[in-house]
Amino acid sequence: MTRRDDGMLRMLRRLLATSHVMSFEQLPSQVTEHASTAGFDDVRIYLGDLQRDVLRLLVGKELDAARVDGEAQPELPVEGTVAGRAYQYGNVVSAADGPDGRHTWWIPLLDGTERLGVLRVTSGAEDGDGLHQDMLTLASLVAMLVVGSRDTSDSYARLTRVKAMNVAAEMQWTLMPPRTYADHRVIIGAALEPAYEVGGDAYDYAVAGDTVHFSVFDAMGHDTSAGLTANLAVAACRNHRRQGTPLDQLGDRVEGVLLEQFGHSRYVTGVLADLDTTTGILTWINRGHPPPIVIRGGRWSTLLKCPPSHPMGTDLHLPTTLCREQLEPGDRLVLYTDGITEARVGGQEFGLAHFVDFLVRHHSDGLPVPETLRRLIRALLKHHDQQLQDDATILVCEWLGPQAQAPAVIAPQAGVPLPPPAGPPGPRT
Repeated sequence: MTRRDDGMLRMLRRLLATSHVMSFEQLPSQVTEHASTAGFDDVRIYLGDLQRDVLRLLVGKELDAARVDGEAQPELPVEGTVAGRAYQYGNVVSAADGPDGRHTWWIPLLDGTERLGVLRVTSGAEDGDGLHQDMLTLASLVAMLVVGSRDTSDSYARLTRVKAMNVAAEMQWTLMPPRTYADHRVIIGAALEPAYEVGGDAYDYAVAGDTVHFSVFDAMGHDTSAGLTANLAVAACRNHRRQGTPLDQLGDRVEGVLLEQFGHSRYVTGVLADLDTTTGILTWINRGHPPPIVIRGGRWSTLLKCPPSHPMGTDLHLPTTLCREQLEPGDRLVLYTDGITEARVGGQEFGLAHFVDFLVRHHSDGLPVPETLRRLIRALLKHHDQQLQDDATILVCEWLGPQAQAPAVIAPQAGVPLPPPAGPPGPRT
């Protein structure tokens, strides 16, 4: 075992031992202290905000104030910075050498495929693949420590929010699964805006054996009552799904719960879908919602037509049709709410054609699903002068195919050339 290997082993052992009783606020000091054992002179943790626009320095209460100097910028934009490029593309990015011969790297901070932020690592050690792998190992452990402590930390919520959040949004973000997930079969990404003022939109997904379930809901209204309605719809869907309710009956079960609680005063539209990852067979039902989209080969897209039933909660007794579609490996399934396509500013909609064109163009560019969605939301907000009048939700699932394969998005690479910085969307073709 080399001296560096020995230092890495001691660092990992000590950090893991300390993590059992470590609070979120202790992360910066503990990581810095133990990382020095492996030859990392300076390690700083930057976490992405809720809308993935900025990276914010995590400063714990035990961190020596002397370390927060002019070099340690408390906030970095994702666009136009070296740190932001590491975050966007999931690669190790090298920064310039310091005057003392030490070198700095930016390491993506990932929990599976969920982009938490970046790690800024400075070391005097000789550059090489071994060093890069050690930094990625450290970043993986730090990511697990962040995830393990954030759910019980108000400090995490305060750090990753740039403004106040309403009660409905507080409920939705607590309820929904992470915005990113991947295994050897699928890559899933989701986005929800306005992030701090969302009312009645919600998404959900879950894996059970070879089946992946997806659902997107849009409750009437844009207030706390709408948030309560969407929360109840998601909870009812999960509850009956976990009891083995068939997909073609699931919407009626959700409707029964809504009627029991609200009578006929509240309703929810939605698409509920199951994907058999061994065959690529997608089955879904439409309860008064915009139809799903499939993007194939990064070149074309199609709307999946299915006779819609009535919105859940309206009790109109219309039949529910179970529809099927055969997906191909690499297809991206897109579920969304009408806030994506129909919201207007000055009479102009973002529009379904513009929405699909954006997704197709960025799919063909080879961008990871999470980064495509981040850019889509930025384009949508820019189109509407940063003021959405309706909730806008999108959930994308890329089916990788029946053969097991590890998606590249969960394996950050060191020294991989990055594409040029993204410019504004080009004209539609």
